[in-house]
Amino acid sequence: MRELKFRNADLKDLEKIVEIYNSTIPSRMVTADTENVSVENRRQWFDEHNPETRPLWVVEDHDGEVIGWVSFSSFHERAAYNGTVEISIYLDENCRGKGYGKTILKYCIDNAGKFGVKNMVALIFLHNEASLKLFRNFGFEDWGTLPDIAILDGIERSLKILGRKVGSLN
Repeated sequence: MRELKFRNADLKDLEKIVEIYNSTIPSRMVTADTENVSVENRRQWFDEHNPETRPLWVVEDHDGEVIGWVSFSSFHERAAYNGTVEISIYLDENCRGKGYGKTILKYCIDNAGKFGVKNMVALIFLHNEASLKLFRNFGFEDWGTLPDIAILDGIERSLKILGRKVGSLN
């Protein structure tokens, strides 16, 4: 696999970010959204990210094509949680299952400290075995389970909270 390029997303990327996100909805594996979101719907979420502490990166292949995105989102709005982020990784349909997720997750772990991140959490549906395996292979541990918390197409789905310490207070 060739090297990937990570760059801070700007507003012109939001349409592609939303397109990639929406492509995951029908699988019922990745998100609890059940219908497509719009660029307008995601604008506030986009604005909550910043290159200093809560990056939103687009991931480009060797040809400069956006193949995915990754974000560090605030885990909670209260100040004591500022060192903890929720990581989200989304890939274009044609790029899934090709090892890109490994490269992206490694990049995020390696760079987390630059953003004041001490802990990373990933919220993953229990039936999304591929994502659970990816994160566990990078040292994420089970930090909790929310049983039957989502209903997707009439099926109750549980959510696994995986976490990993990536930094210290010093």
